[in-house]
Amino acid sequence: MDKVWLNRYPEDVPAEINPDSYLSLVDMFEQSVQKFADQTAFINMGQVMTFRKLEERSRAFAAYLQNDLKLKKGDRVAVMMPNLLQYPIALFGILRAGCVVVNINPLYTPRELEHQLNDSGSKAIVIVSNFAHTLESVVKNTSVQHVVLTRLGDQLSRPKGTLVNFVVKYIKKMVPKYHLPHATSMRAALSKGRRMQYVKPFMSGEDTAFLQYTGGTTGVAKGAMLSHRNMLANVMQAKGAYGPVLTEGRELIVTALPLYHVFALTVNCLLFIEMGGRNLLITNPRDIPTFVKELQRYPFTAITGVNTLFNALVNNEDFHELDFSNLRLSVGGGMAVQRAVAEKWKQITSNYLLEGYGLTECSPLVAAYPYDLVDYNGSIGLPVPSTEVRMVDDEGNVVANDQTGELQVRGPQVMQGYWQRPEATKEVLNEDGWLSTGDIVRFDEDGFLHIVDRKKDMILVSGFNVYPNEIEDVVALNAKVLEVAAIGLPHEVSGEVVKVCVVKRDPSLTRDELLMHCREHLTGYKVPKVVEFRDELPKTNVGKILRRALREESDKQAQEA
Repeated sequence: MDKVWLNRYPEDVPAEINPDSYLSLVDMFEQSVQKFADQTAFINMGQVMTFRKLEERSRAFAAYLQNDLKLKKGDRVAVMMPNLLQYPIALFGILRAGCVVVNINPLYTPRELEHQLNDSGSKAIVIVSNFAHTLESVVKNTSVQHVVLTRLGDQLSRPKGTLVNFVVKYIKKMVPKYHLPHATSMRAALSKGRRMQYVKPFMSGEDTAFLQYTGGTTGVAKGAMLSHRNMLANVMQAKGAYGPVLTEGRELIVTALPLYHVFALTVNCLLFIEMGGRNLLITNPRDIPTFVKELQRYPFTAITGVNTLFNALVNNEDFHELDFSNLRLSVGGGMAVQRAVAEKWKQITSNYLLEGYGLTECSPLVAAYPYDLVDYNGSIGLPVPSTEVRMVDDEGNVVANDQTGELQVRGPQVMQGYWQRPEATKEVLNEDGWLSTGDIVRFDEDGFLHIVDRKKDMILVSGFNVYPNEIEDVVALNAKVLEVAAIGLPHEVSGEVVKVCVVKRDPSLTRDELLMHCREHLTGYKVPKVVEFRDELPKTNVGKILRRALREESDKQAQEA
């Protein structure tokens, strides 16, 4: 690894980390809950859970899994819920039982849920009642033997929890009818577990901790096997990159990204458990007005999110009135942070929005923007400690840093492989430990990594490569644009042309006005030939814009024309 990249970091960022600082995630957890016992670990809907309470409840859940459900070390347990206090209880309970956590998106369709449960071989699932009807329709076709049900308000104080559960089910009608007669409530499971003996199994760093599914938006979802050592390494790498601006036992991080997403899992949950920080769990971040009201109640010091979340916040007037005097760390990941959003964030909060880059297969953090740089340079920063990166061409040959190529990564955070998919593993992970990311990158003269685009999303116009991120960044600079996505359309002359799908911020925006703006910033072949104004763009539950869905929609329209 060329040390010039590390030299661009502040002096207090280490060049290397020790991925064996702890024996396992359970070891890390046990040390933290002892050290910070009476401090707050999680806050949700006004309810506080201390490290001590988290330890007690997760131990009870682990004992229930071991004794009542007879689960053994290595058995897979699925978790399907939004950000609730129940999530960390289930998460650490499963890990403490020696089992493997299978995170599942609560908004999955029955087909997607059935695939993931069967592919992972999950023996049990912990699920919120709001989504139980989805499980009911497929559970008989899966390997699931045990269902643990919880309701949104079940970890709140008795009066409030009862009220929340009543409103959610009977007023807002957010719990479709379901029939799972053999399910156990999480409350009952915890009550039983408290009276049972918990036996800590021996766990090494090489044991699998998570099956984190990825690729669902690009093909069949595959389970990335992330070991305890993978995750611990990435926690230490995140701490190396961001730790100098954080104080142990003093931080409060806003967790709006769902904890089942690997970015929030590592950077919010695990890192701040290790550092004795507080997590403010936001159950429904799409309700921006309510989200902002929640932020008014807490002097938050850190926040993570995706570009679409930050964009929604900076366009909310009440958000501008918040007190940002305690805010020290803002990190964007999951998709490219647009310059217009980063600049507005800085203007409003006086805090720089630092772009991080990662992928599920890397637990996820690969690169981070140094916390002390004061100018937005459009990069994803520098490789985090103990991480090697290089670029290769289509034949796998290493290319010089003044060219573009596919990014490859090697480090202790790189996954063990895809669950039961040796061929798929070989396609992305070579014998020397280099992982092919599928992202096209370049290095600037200072060694900063710039994502040019996803390999599969590249648009080819008359033999020239056009990268959607660049188009979207330019379009987003127009003050009348709220959101944008760029895709390629087939063209009989040029092969492909650029199409942009735009959500207006200002209704007066016209196609001609937008194209004139693009011509000011883009060379001719990059200027969009097709502009489509839309009310919204398709997104994943995490907020990433789905270019694939737009391409499929355009292909269907072309076939019908």
